[in-house]
Amino acid sequence: MTDCRFDVPVIDMSQIYSENRKTIAKQVVVGLENTGFLFIDNVENLDYDGLYKSCKWFFDKPFEFKRTVIRKFWNSENKNIYRGYFPVVEGEPSRKEGFEFSRDVKENDPAVTDDNWFYEKAPWPEEDGTFPFKAFLQATYETLHKTGLELLHLAAIGLGIDEHSFDDIFGDRPCSTFRIMHYPPWTTAPPQSAYTEDGKVLITPSHTDSNFLTLLTRFNYGGLEVQTDSGEWIEVDPRPGSLVMNIGDTFSRMMGGRFKATRHRVIDIHEDRYAVPFFMSPRYDGDIGVNFMTKATGVGEEHQVEHYGPWVLNVMKYQKKYFEYRVLPDIKSLKA
Repeated sequence: MTDCRFDVPVIDMSQIYSENRKTIAKQVVVGLENTGFLFIDNVENLDYDGLYKSCKWFFDKPFEFKRTVIRKFWNSENKNIYRGYFPVVEGEPSRKEGFEFSRDVKENDPAVTDDNWFYEKAPWPEEDGTFPFKAFLQATYETLHKTGLELLHLAAIGLGIDEHSFDDIFGDRPCSTFRIMHYPPWTTAPPQSAYTEDGKVLITPSHTDSNFLTLLTRFNYGGLEVQTDSGEWIEVDPRPGSLVMNIGDTFSRMMGGRFKATRHRVIDIHEDRYAVPFFMSPRYDGDIGVNFMTKATGVGEEHQVEHYGPWVLNVMKYQKKYFEYRVLPDIKSLKA
């Protein structure tokens, strides 16, 4: 029998400090245990119209404009290896272009090293005065970071552990990535690898996220599908004015698998599609060897220190095979 439902719990951020706080915290835990996805409503100071304008302002520009901030792999004159712009790569089943950045870290910080691309400063495009691209996106980054921490506080309360249990691994130098994305529809025949087993056409192949958690602005576009426990692919209906939250492999492994990093994909909807994901991630030297279920219950795997940065860079390049990271230089020499 086909599973035709994928119920996504709705978390109302305007209510999280009300008398319902513990009830909402339990809803967060149940959602992350069962679907790994949540809808997040009423995020304070989050300007969805501004995010859409950001996408249009940047992606409507000609390629030569975007090339000024493209990664070094595609323009040897540029210094940025990891941050900045990446283009659509023909022949890939992942059909998207994006611009990404993170919170700036002081240049004299000892964590800023040649093999730590997360702390690379993003190159910002020259602005024309029609939209405050850099200032708006940097302010929105902070809004989403705060929202992510608030959701983690709720998760901790719902688990019965200290509310601030997750704070330390982020600190003031998270590796979080803020990305704006444009998915152009296929204009030529897609490669065979873009076709699904049921005849649909992909613009992002099936995957789980590698980071800690993702807060996604998808506007009113369809195409997002998640895989149920039975193996069926179900579309998540758009919910305008709401974020979609899902957790990644890092959070799942730190919970001993209790929270689900759910597989998902994006299907071609035959029109230009925009999305803005915030990939919330620990600081480079954040210890992800902690098993919070062991910490809470005293039973489970022994704590072995493992630093987030080296672990996730190797996962992204050598295991996940995301096209936008396959162009990174060799990182096999990274040490934890």
